[in-house]
Amino acid sequence: QVQLVESGGGLVQAGDSLRLSCVASGRTFSGLSMAWFRQAPGQEREFVAAVKWTIAGPIYADSVKGRFTISRDNAKNTVFLQMNSLKPEDTAVYYCASGAVAPRPVLLDYPYWGQGTQVTVSS
Repeated sequence: QVQLVESGGGLVQAGDSLRLSCVASGRTFSGLSMAWFRQAPGQEREFVAAVKWTIAGPIYADSVKGRFTISRDNAKNTVFLQMNSLKPEDTAVYYCASGAVAPRPVLLDYPYWGQGTQVTVSS
């Protein structure tokens, strides 16, 4: 059974940093893309970042470019999201996703999802 478990969320102030982690189990994801999405209250889930190990570099939503960095450790089946210069508008539940062939910002491409971790940024 595939499981994705996120951690690292919390309450921070604007300008602070957080590092999210997502550990996958149940299969290897080394040949597949891993991604982060987020969902703010009352809004649709939106793409944040995605990465595939060998073929293409990471891709990011415009709203997080230059502030967030996605990386992965295939040996540990883990993907990270380093979030710097956080803003109140980054407040959301952050979800880890995997299973896509290509690192695209398309929610339906990813069959595996974690339960989410809350990130709250106060002004």
